[in-house]
Amino acid sequence: MTPGAMGAGIHAPLQHWATTRGEAVALDDGHTRLSFAALHDAVAQAAERLTRERAPASVLVDDQAPVTRQVIAFLGIVASGRCAALGDPDWAPATRDKVRSWLPSQPATMPPPGPDTPFYIGFTSGSSGTPKGFRRHHRSWTESFQVCLDTFGADAAACILAPGRISHSLFLFGVLLGLWSGAGVVLQQRFSAAAALDTLGQGRTPCLVTVPSQLLMMMELAARRGLPPVQGVRLILISGAPWMRERTAALRALFPAARVVEFYGASETSFISWMDADAAVPAQVVGRPFANVEIRIRPQQGKADGGGPGLIFVRSPMLFMDYVGGHADATAALHDGDWLSVRDMGHLDAAGRLCLQGRQNRMLVTQGKNLFPEESEGVLASCPGVAGISVQGLSHPVRGQEIVGIVGLPAATAVPCPGALQLANWGRARLESYKIPKRYFVCDSWPLTASGKTDHTRLAALLRTHLAGTEDGAAACLRPLH
Repeated sequence: MTPGAMGAGIHAPLQHWATTRGEAVALDDGHTRLSFAALHDAVAQAAERLTRERAPASVLVDDQAPVTRQVIAFLGIVASGRCAALGDPDWAPATRDKVRSWLPSQPATMPPPGPDTPFYIGFTSGSSGTPKGFRRHHRSWTESFQVCLDTFGADAAACILAPGRISHSLFLFGVLLGLWSGAGVVLQQRFSAAAALDTLGQGRTPCLVTVPSQLLMMMELAARRGLPPVQGVRLILISGAPWMRERTAALRALFPAARVVEFYGASETSFISWMDADAAVPAQVVGRPFANVEIRIRPQQGKADGGGPGLIFVRSPMLFMDYVGGHADATAALHDGDWLSVRDMGHLDAAGRLCLQGRQNRMLVTQGKNLFPEESEGVLASCPGVAGISVQGLSHPVRGQEIVGIVGLPAATAVPCPGALQLANWGRARLESYKIPKRYFVCDSWPLTASGKTDHTRLAALLRTHLAGTEDGAAACLRPLH
């Protein structure tokens, strides 16, 4: 029996696994280890308590609790027919209060969950940095579980290491996939490269769900300690940010038995496209669509079909329901009937592969040409010693916009940060001249969004303040790179 045949909800297979392999480990966070039987009992008790207390239709999980308790609370909320909201433990109190104000507070009696019942509210950053809540129903994620197994086979149904906070939807996906498939999952309260390598080295988790920064930290630690290759990993699923493909050979040297897969998607869409990591493939290529995904490119206004990149629209059974909190900022998804765009721009190449240019709201115009900062950032980020990069545009009387680069400082143990000339030469060898920053700055305190990505909006504000000469303590972290 496949998990999909066990019920409509993301939690539905849990009872089956508790009955058929109750003693097998379902969750292990390094401190607490729960079998499927124990997890099922804990979830049932949590659901019964919420039902008895007539909890509101949406409940915010305590993000300060140990991660295993968070997973139990999440599944208990879902099993009771309610919607579980997952906040970020680093939110300021004011942000958490604002999020709470978006959720219902009145007591509710809920019917049993169905495939189109909302089960999850996650949060991503909007253009202002304010969390943007997105709501998902069961079917949108059970479809993603099934297409993952159909695409990647038995290795995706093996025990998973998901070494990140479940407030990040990628790691929540890894956790729920491991429970849905019955293989179990190993968690981390907070990422540790040493602990991750230890777990992977024991052969306990043949499948790794991860982001590029985690892989780089594991690779650097393994090289520093002279660790042998890790033979027990068979599948590495990478998302959350572009993988640095020039590092693929080094990654395969550390995990020689692993299939390395990159996938492109968004919080609002789940999976869109995927490809096996290949250093020879251009960075813009993000693969072919999953079997249950259709892609259309809507040309820019005034352009005929094929006249350059357009907005990427997708149609699939994995799309989100709506936003929570009435968001309608410049990062909000666009609906057109059954089709959805998260405002990414790109095109389909002759081989049917999706090529990603960048976000519509980040596009710059310089020397009369459209420039997507993501392309320049991808190239400059591969320069040794660059820990972070943000490409920004400043108003210019001749060029329209002057292209400026902001560089993040590397860790003390890493390669020293390159100079402006070295960065320019690196870019010049790989990019057209208009895509190369004319000036560079260094940021001593790299800002991140709640989901752990570079906060380009904050960096733009720091740059404006710095150049205006009115910088406060925060903007003082910016200085010219010579």
